Amino acid sequence: MKIVKIILTVLAVIIVLPLLIALFTAKDYAVERQITINEPIEVVFDYIKYLKNQDNFSKWASMDPQMEKSFRGEDGIVGFVSAWESDNPDVGKGEQEIMAIVTNERIDYELRFFEPFESREKAYMVTESAGEGKTLVKWGFKGHMAYPMNLMLLVMDFEAMLAGDFETGLANLKNILENRNK
Repeated sequence: MKIVKIILTVLAVIIVLPLLIALFTAKDYAVERQITINEPIEVVFDYIKYLKNQDNFSKWASMDPQMEKSFRGEDGIVGFVSAWESDNPDVGKGEQEIMAIVTNERIDYELRFFEPFESREKAYMVTESAGEGKTLVKWGFKGHMAYPMNLMLLVMDFEAMLAGDFETGLANLKNILENRNK
């Protein structure tokens, strides 16, 4: 009988302790990277406001060139949706919608992931003047993990996981914009 009590106590601790820890663990995370592009802000913004152009520079778009893509609405305006579906589990199935645009300043997106997991997250691209004929571009993502899944934030470094993809995408964007007229 004493052994059963010990086993039940150990099992209770194994189950309850992580749930208690999750109560005090952050639920939100954010990743942002930036790059300076040697082109005027109007040129840069006019390129990035079109969601279809992300296929040219985004790391995620290059992970599965065979993914199925579909679009709803008029690209470059609020309400445009770019959807994807891939057999690659790193790409999955989802869609991205333009939620707000402030010309030459900011574009806000909503990302809706359906597979391999469901979530809704916010993303954005910001442009700022970086001097004569130069533009600072910031690309960011804000995520939320509900309790008790937020416990994963203790063991998974989402910033490290996503930062390299943003850096690759921004480097590709810089290369495209700075070399397209050469």
